Amino acid sequence: MLGAGSAAQNYVHTEAVQAALAKYKERKMPMPSKRRSVLVHSSVETYTPPDTSSASEDEGSLRRQGRITSTPFQSHSNAEPWLNRVIQGSSTSSSASSTSSHPGGKPAAASNLMAHIHNVETCICVFINTWQIMHPFCLAGVPVNSRVSSKIQQLLNTLKRPKRPPLKEFFVDDFEELLEVQQPDPNQPKPEGNQMNVLKGEPVSVVTNWPPSLLAALQRWGTTQPKAPCLTALDTTGKAVYTLTYGKLWSRSLKLAYTLLNKLTSRNEPLLKPGDRVALVFPNSDPVMFMVAFYGCLLAELIPVPIEVPLTRKDAGSQQVGFLLGSCGVTLALTTDACQKGLPKAQTGEVVTFKGWPRLIWFVIDGKHLAKPTKDWHPQLRDASAEIAYIEYKTSKEGSTVGITISHASMLAHCHALTQACGYSEAETLTNVLDFKRDAGLWHGVLTSVMNRMHVISIPYALMKVNPLSWIQKVCSYKARVAVVKSRDMHWSLLAQRDQRDVSLSSLRMLIVADGANPWSISSCDAFLNVFQSRGLRPEVICPCASSSEALTVAIRRPPELGGPPPGKAVLSMNCLSYGVIRVDTEEKLSVLTVQDVGQIMPGANVCVVKVDGTPYLCKADEVGEICVNSGATGMAYFGLVGITKNVFEAIPVTATGVPVSDQPFTRTGLLGFVGPDYLVFVVGKLDGLITVSGRRHNADDVVATALAVEPMKFVYRGRIAVFSVTVLHDDRIVLVAEQRPDASEEDSFQWMSRVLQAIDSIHQVGVYCLALVPANTLPKAPLGGIHISETKQRFLEGALHPCNVLMCPHTCVTNLPKPRQKQPDVGPASMIVGNLVAGKRIAQASGRDVTQLEDNDQARKFLYLADVLQWRAQTTPDHPLFLLLNSKGTVASTASCMQLHKRAERVAVALMEKGRLNVGDHVALVYPPGVDLIATFYGCLYAGCIPVTVRPPHAQSLTATLPTVRMIVEVSKSACILTTQVITKLLKSKEAAAAVDIKTWPTILDTDDMPKKKLANIFRPTSPDMLAYLDFSVSTTGILAGVKMSHAATSALCRSIKLQCELYPSRQIAICLDPYCGLGFALWCLCSVYSGHQSILVPPLELESNVSLWLSAVSQYKVRVTFCSYSVMEMCTKGLGTQTDMLRVINLSCVRTCMVVAEERPRIALTQSFSKLFKDLGLSARAVSTTFGCRVNVAICLQGTAGPDPTTVYVDMRALRHDRVRLVERGSPHSLPLMESGKILPGVKVIIAHTETKGPLGDSHLGEIWVSSPHNATGYYTVYGEEALHADHFTARLSFGDTQTIWARTGYLGFLRRTELTDASGERHDALYVVGSLDETLELRGMRYHPIDIETSVIRAHKSIAECAVFTWTNLLVVVVELEGSEQEALDLVALVTNVVLEEHYLIVGVVVIVDPGVIPINSRGEKQRMHLRDGFLADQLDPIYVAYNM
Repeated sequence: MLGAGSAAQNYVHTEAVQAALAKYKERKMPMPSKRRSVLVHSSVETYTPPDTSSASEDEGSLRRQGRITSTPFQSHSNAEPWLNRVIQGSSTSSSASSTSSHPGGKPAAASNLMAHIHNVETCICVFINTWQIMHPFCLAGVPVNSRVSSKIQQLLNTLKRPKRPPLKEFFVDDFEELLEVQQPDPNQPKPEGNQMNVLKGEPVSVVTNWPPSLLAALQRWGTTQPKAPCLTALDTTGKAVYTLTYGKLWSRSLKLAYTLLNKLTSRNEPLLKPGDRVALVFPNSDPVMFMVAFYGCLLAELIPVPIEVPLTRKDAGSQQVGFLLGSCGVTLALTTDACQKGLPKAQTGEVVTFKGWPRLIWFVIDGKHLAKPTKDWHPQLRDASAEIAYIEYKTSKEGSTVGITISHASMLAHCHALTQACGYSEAETLTNVLDFKRDAGLWHGVLTSVMNRMHVISIPYALMKVNPLSWIQKVCSYKARVAVVKSRDMHWSLLAQRDQRDVSLSSLRMLIVADGANPWSISSCDAFLNVFQSRGLRPEVICPCASSSEALTVAIRRPPELGGPPPGKAVLSMNCLSYGVIRVDTEEKLSVLTVQDVGQIMPGANVCVVKVDGTPYLCKADEVGEICVNSGATGMAYFGLVGITKNVFEAIPVTATGVPVSDQPFTRTGLLGFVGPDYLVFVVGKLDGLITVSGRRHNADDVVATALAVEPMKFVYRGRIAVFSVTVLHDDRIVLVAEQRPDASEEDSFQWMSRVLQAIDSIHQVGVYCLALVPANTLPKAPLGGIHISETKQRFLEGALHPCNVLMCPHTCVTNLPKPRQKQPDVGPASMIVGNLVAGKRIAQASGRDVTQLEDNDQARKFLYLADVLQWRAQTTPDHPLFLLLNSKGTVASTASCMQLHKRAERVAVALMEKGRLNVGDHVALVYPPGVDLIATFYGCLYAGCIPVTVRPPHAQSLTATLPTVRMIVEVSKSACILTTQVITKLLKSKEAAAAVDIKTWPTILDTDDMPKKKLANIFRPTSPDMLAYLDFSVSTTGILAGVKMSHAATSALCRSIKLQCELYPSRQIAICLDPYCGLGFALWCLCSVYSGHQSILVPPLELESNVSLWLSAVSQYKVRVTFCSYSVMEMCTKGLGTQTDMLRVINLSCVRTCMVVAEERPRIALTQSFSKLFKDLGLSARAVSTTFGCRVNVAICLQGTAGPDPTTVYVDMRALRHDRVRLVERGSPHSLPLMESGKILPGVKVIIAHTETKGPLGDSHLGEIWVSSPHNATGYYTVYGEEALHADHFTARLSFGDTQTIWARTGYLGFLRRTELTDASGERHDALYVVGSLDETLELRGMRYHPIDIETSVIRAHKSIAECAVFTWTNLLVVVVELEGSEQEALDLVALVTNVVLEEHYLIVGVVVIVDPGVIPINSRGEKQRMHLRDGFLADQLDPIYVAYNM
C-alpha cells in the first residue's frame, strides 16, 4: 500500500472500488472445483526482495490506497452438515485449504433446487435404469444434487442477472448468421468543442559556441576538461566502483573506433565499414563500458543497436530481437569480458546462436583487446547530418520488435531541446535510475549529459532491488540537482523510507518522472511529495514528462524558474473517456480517472492531436486523440519498414475540411491525450495498451490499476498483473493475468478474482472475459523485471501459461452473438407436391436395386427360414467350413462346418426343451463371449422355437459397471432362461455379482459346455414368416436401451440383401472384426454365412487389446477381399500400429477390395482417411475403405458392397446445417464440413427424406429425417419404454402429402439425398445418401440444432493435449468434458482455449468445462461416445475431474 498517512489524490479512489463491490454483496459465484494434486504449485522462490512488480513493461506495483474489505462471500462455516459429508468423502475436494471447502454461499437443499429449476423453466431428467420411464430429478439413494449440482445452481443464479447491453432484434439472413453489430448508444457523449489548432512550442534559443555535433562536444570536453567526471558507476552495495572522466571517455572511444575499423578483418577485408550496424550487449550494471562502446561506434561512423543481454536461449521476446538484428544486417556484437563469460556456450566454447538470431561475432571491448590508434589516424568529426546515428529497439503490443532510426541531426536537436527545457548547465550532477540503453535514460544520462559536461550517477537496477532508497541517498550524498526516475522508484522508496531519517532532497531542482504519462504516476508523485516534503523536497521540483520511442521527448513539466505554469490536474469521467470524450467529473464519483499534466511541449516543436483511426483529422478541444509532433528532434523511420514508417513518421494532419495543417510531416507518438488549459499536455493512455470492446476504448493500465486496488497485498505476488486483449468472435476481450502469492489459499484467491471482476465491471463498465492466476515468478519477464505482455498473451493463446486458477465470464462479455433463431411457421399447402418436384427440386428419394428383378442362382431363396437353410447346407455340403475363430495369437481357436453347426444347434435345442423345459415362443438370453458357441446356441433356439436375445457378457474386472446392463436386458426382454458358459455362470452367481444386482432373481441358467449328444425329435417350423425370429437389443448413445423385433421374413430379406450387395458365395471368405451382439455386427457374425455359405473369419475386437495387428494380419494371411470392422478397431489400428511399421512388413493388404466400417453415425472422415493413408504402403487401395449405415429400425440401410461407384464426399456449410439447411460449398471454404456418403443403398431398400415436423417429403439436397422402407425393416420395438403406442410411428409412418400410401420407418437420423453425376450398376444416375447425425443426440441451443461431434471436433483441435472430448447440455448450459493427455498443470490452460474455439466456430457460450483423465468418456462397442452416461456421471459427481470451471 502507499506510504503511511498519505492523503494522496489516488488514481481511482479505493473507496470507489469499495463502493462498487458493496453493490455485489449478494451475488454468489460457484467456485471451480479442483483435484488436490493440481493444488501443488510449481515451486517458486518463497521470498525475493520487492523487485519487478509491474503491470506491463516498466510500471511499478503501485496500488491504490486503502483496502477493500467488503466480502461478497459468506464464510464457509455455515455449510450444511450433509454437504460437508459429501465433500469430505469426495476425492475432488475443491480446495486444499479446508476439507469442507465450500463453494460460495449456502447450498440449496434438493427441494429448493427443484423449485428453482422450475423457475428457470427447465426440467432436468436423469436416467436411472435407463430403460424405465423418465424419472423426476432426485431419487432416494441417488445423490445427484451433490457439489456439482449446487455449483451449477449458483451459476444459474448468477446468470439470472440481465446481461448488458440488451441484444438488438434483427432478422437472421437466410444463409449468413450475422453477428450482432453494436448499435451506437444514442445517449453516448459526443465531443462538442471547437477544432483544435496546432500548438507551437517556444523557439529554440540560440547558444553561442553550441557544438556542431555531439561528437564535437565530446572532443571538446575530452581534450579541454579531461579530469571532469562524466559517469560514476555503483556496485550492488551502493559503493562507487569507477568514475569515468571525459578524458578517459574520449581516449577509450577513440581506441575502440580505431580497433573496430582497422583491426577486425574477415578474409583480409575489413569486417566493418562506415554505416554498418553493430549490436551493443551490455548488462544494466555496466554503464561505463556501454558509454565507451556507444561513442566508439559513433566515432567510427558505425551505427550502434543497443539490446538486452540474452540470458537463456528462450528469453521472452528474444526471437524478435534476433529478427531485428538480422534485418539490420548485424554481424558483430560488442560486450564486456564478464558479460561474454556469462553467455550460454556451445560445445566449441563459442557463444551459442540464440533462437531466431543471425550468426554473430562477439567482440570484448575491455582495454586489453583495444589497439592504440596510430599517429596519423584521426576520426572524421562531421557536422550533425541526416545520416543514422543509432537505432533504438521497441517491442510492439503484438510482440514484434522494430528498430527506430535516430539521425545525428535529431540526436543533436533533442539534446538542445532537453537542455533548454530542463535548464541544464555545465558540470551539473544528475542521478539516473533508468535503463541507460534506451529512452529517457539514454537521452538524459548518456547524450544530453555529455553535451553539457554533466556528471551522471548511474544507479543499477540490481542495487534498487536490494536497496530501494539508494537513489535518494545518492541524490543526497552527491548533492545532485536533477534525478531521472520512474513512478515505481518513488513508490519503492516510500515503502523503505522509515529506516532513513537523515536524507535530504533539498539539492534537487528537477525530479524528472519519465513515466509521468501512466495513470498511476499521479498517486506516486503525490504520495512521494507527501512523505519527502519534510526532507527538503519542494513541490515544484516534480516534473512528469511524456515520451515515445518514435517522437522522443514529447512534453515535460518545467519548474517555475524556467517559466513553467502551475501544475494541472484533471478529474475525468471514465465512461466519457471510453468514447474518446473529455468531461470533467467530481472526485466523489465511482468511475473517474485523475490525471496530472506532463507539462508543455518541447522547444521548437509543433504538436496537434488527431483521430486515432483512419485519416488523421484534427480532434476537437474536448476529444481524446493521438498526440502528433513535428520537430527536428524525432525519430526518422522504422529500419527497413517503409510502409509503417510512412504511416507513423510521415502523417499529415488535416482539418475537418481535409486541408493539411502544415507542409511538414508529423510523427505519431502512440500517446493518447489532449491539450488542457495553459497549453499543458495531458496523456490518458497509450495506443499499445488500447483495448476496444464493443466500440468503447479502455486502457490496459487503467484496468490494472483497478485490479491493484482490490486488496492486492494478500493475493497478488508483488503487484504483478498483466492486462491484454484477445480477439474472440470479432471483438476484443479483456484478459487479466496475475501472479498469485505462494501462501494464498484457493478460496481467498477465488474471492479476490470475483471481486476484481466486480470492481472492473462497476468502474469501467466492461466485462473481463478471462481472469487467470499463475504461480509466483512464472510470468515471462521483460528486461527490467516487468511482465512481458506480448509473450504472456502468446502463452495464453498457445495454452502454455499453466494457471493455477481461472475464471471465465463469457456470458457477461460476449454480447454480439447472432440473434437466436426464430423457427419459421410451417410450410403451407402452397408448396404442396407438383409431380415429383418439391419447391422446384426433385423429391429426395432413392432406392437400392430391385430385389425381385435380380435373377441369381440363389438356392437359399427357396427357404423362408434360416433354420431350414442350415439344415439344407448340413445335408448338401456337410464339411464346408462356415466359421473360423481366431485367438489373440492369430491361431485358429475353433471352427464350425455346416454339419458341426447343425449338430451343436440340435444339442442346444434338446437342452432347452429337456433341462430348461421351455415352450415355443419363450425368450432365451445368450450370454457368450464372441465365438462359435454364440452362433450355435442362436440356431439351437430357432430349432427349439425359442426367441434368442444375444447379450454381451459382463466384464469380470468391472462387474459393477457391466452387470446391471446384462440384468436389464434379461429383465426387459422377459427371458425365461439364460444360456452361457461355465465360467460366466459362476460369475453371474458370484459374491461380487451380488453386490451389483440381485442374483436371486436370475431366470434358469444353463451352461452349454457339456451337453448330452441327443438327436432332436423334430425341428420347430414357424407357422408364418411374420413370426418373431429374434430380438436385437442395443443401448443407444443417448443411454436408452432399445430392443427391436426381427421377423423370420425380415431376417431372410436382410441376409439376401447383404449377399447381393457384397456378392457373397460359398467360395468367398470374409473377415469380421466386430462385436456380435446387435445390429449389422450380429447379422454378419451369426446370420450371413449360414444364408450365403461363405466362410467367415471371426476376429473378436477384444483380442486386439493384446495383439493390435491381429485383424490386419488375418486379412493379409487369408487374402480376404471383403472385411468389416468398427470405428474403435480402426482407431486402435491407426494409433497402435502407426509407429510399429517394422512388425508390419509381413502384412500385405493389396487383396482388400472393400473394408467397411459398421456404424450408426455420420462417417468419420478424418479417421477413415488417416487409416487409408497409414496403410497405403501395405498395399491398401485408397478406394477400399467405406462405411455402412444402419439404425434401430433397419440395421442395414447402406453398405458399399463390391460394385458401384466409389463413395462421394461433399462439403456443406456448418452454419446452414444449424438452421436445418444444406448449403454445398467448396472444399476449404470457411465453416465447411466434409460429409462422406454412407455406402450404397442396399437392394430392396427405399429411402426418402421427410421434414422432421410436417412429415412432408423434401427436395434433393434438403436436410430432413431419413425414412426407410424395406422388407428387412424391424417390425417394432420390444418394450422400449413400456409404451409402444408412443413409438408406433417409428415403424409405421406415412408422409403427410405426396405418396401417402407407403409405410415407412423413421430412422431418427438427419441426412439428405443428392443425385450425383455418377452412374450406378443399372446405368441410372447414382443417388448418394449423406448421414448428418442422430436427432436424439442433437443439442437445441439458441433456437439452432447442433451436432455434438462438430463442437467436439473443434475442441479437440484447440490444444495438443486434448485427447478426446464430449459435449452435452445441462439445463440450458453447454457442458464440455475434455480428456487431458499431458501433465495436470496444463489442465487450466484448456479452459480458455475451449471457450474461445466454441465461441468462434459455433457462436455458443460454454457453461461448464470439465477436465478429466484419459479414458473417462464412456465409449460403446461401436466406438460411439455415450454422452448421456457421461452426463449422469457428471451430475452424480462420479468423474473425479482434474478441474471443473464454471464460466460466468
